[in-house]
Amino acid sequence: MNALAATNRNFKLASRLLGLDSKLEKSLLIPFREIKVECTIPKDDGTLASFIGFRVQHDNARGPMKGGIRYHPEVEPDEVNALAQLMTWKTAVAKIPYGGAKGGIGCDPSELSISELERLTRVFTQKIHDLIGIHTDVPAPDMGTGPQTMAWILDEYSKFHGHSPAVVTGKPIDLGGSLGRDAATGRGVLFATESLLNEYGKSISGQRFAIQGFGNVGSWAAKLINEKGGKIVAVSDVTGAIKNKNGIDISGLLEHTEENRGIKGFDGADSIDSDSILVEDCDILIPAALGGVINRENANEIKAKFIIEGANHPTDPEADEILRKKGVVILPDIYANSGGVTVSYFEWVQNIQGFMWDEEKVNKELQNYMTRGFKDLKEMCKTHSCDLRMGAFTLGVNRVAQATVIRGWGS
Repeated sequence: MNALAATNRNFKLASRLLGLDSKLEKSLLIPFREIKVECTIPKDDGTLASFIGFRVQHDNARGPMKGGIRYHPEVEPDEVNALAQLMTWKTAVAKIPYGGAKGGIGCDPSELSISELERLTRVFTQKIHDLIGIHTDVPAPDMGTGPQTMAWILDEYSKFHGHSPAVVTGKPIDLGGSLGRDAATGRGVLFATESLLNEYGKSISGQRFAIQGFGNVGSWAAKLINEKGGKIVAVSDVTGAIKNKNGIDISGLLEHTEENRGIKGFDGADSIDSDSILVEDCDILIPAALGGVINRENANEIKAKFIIEGANHPTDPEADEILRKKGVVILPDIYANSGGVTVSYFEWVQNIQGFMWDEEKVNKELQNYMTRGFKDLKEMCKTHSCDLRMGAFTLGVNRVAQATVIRGWGS
C-alpha cells in the first residue's frame, strides 16, 4: 500500500469513528489546489535542463497551508498528495493555525552544482510566487533542501512582494530563522517519548533505544535522549548500521559522522546489517528515515515494546495490525514528529511580530505544545476506544472538520 492509499485509509477510518457525512468527508479529502510546473534552467556547461516542480495545497480551513519542499528524484504527485494531507492532520493535532501543503522538484541535488540548485530554486519560486505567501502557503525545508534553499526562495519571492521573511520557515538565523529550529523535530520526538513513557510509569533513563536514520531527526533525538540517560544501543544511516549493547558513545559518533559523512567505520560499536536495525533487541525503536520501512515482512521480528515514528509513514497498515496484536505501542508520526512544524510556527510568529525569542523560550513552548498534544490525543483514544494512531487521526480530522463546518464550507 503506497503512502497516499494508507493516508486515505486512516482518514476514512477516522471519519467513520467521528460519524462525518459523506459530503463533508469528500470535501476534506480533495486538495484545495494542485500545482505542476516546468522549471528549465541553463546548466553550468551551457546546456538546458528541464525539471518538474509540484506543490499540493491540501486544506486551508484552519489557516495558511504549511509544508516542506523536497528535492529528490522520486518526487511524484501521489507521494506529494499524501504528505500534504498528512500535514493538514499534523498541524491540527499540534493545534497550530495551519493547513497542509507539500511540494518538491523531481531532481537529484547531488548531481547539481550549488549555482544550478540556486537557479532551479529561483525558477520554481518565479512559477509559484503568486500561489504562496505569508497568509496563504508557507514552505519549509524537507529532504534534499535546507536553510540555503529557503534563503533563495525568500530572496526571489521578495523581488515580487517586498521583504517577506515569514513566507518560508527553516531559514538561516541571519535572515529571520528561529533559534532551536534545527533541533526541533528531534527535540519533539524526545518530548513525545517522555509523554508516552510517563503513561506507563517509565522515564527515558535506562531505556534501550534503536534509531534508524542518523540525519537531522535521528541525530538530534539520539543526542537529547542520551543526555536524559537513555541508552542508544543501535543506530543506522545510509552508510551502514552499528550496535553496542552497553550503549553507543553518541558524542563520539556525532564527531565521527561530521568528519566521515556517515556512521560507517565508527570503532565504538560493532557493524551490523542495515536491515537488522529494526529488529534489534531494544525497548524503544525510533524509525527516523524513510517511509514504509516497517512492513509485514519484518513486523513479527520487531522486539521493541514501543515505536516512536520520527519519520513520515514508516509503518504500513499491515504491519500496524501485526504489531497491535503483539502488544507493541506505536506513537504515530502525525504527533511524534510534529516538533518541526511547531517550531516553524514559532518562527513564522516571530517574523510577523518582528520580535525574536531566545532558545529557552522556543524549547519551553515546544514542550508545552507536545505535552498538551499528547493529552488531547489520549482523550480521543478514550472517547473512541481506539489506538494512538486513530486517536491522532480522529483528533486532527475532527478539528479540521469543525473549522470547515463553522466557516460554512461543509454544507
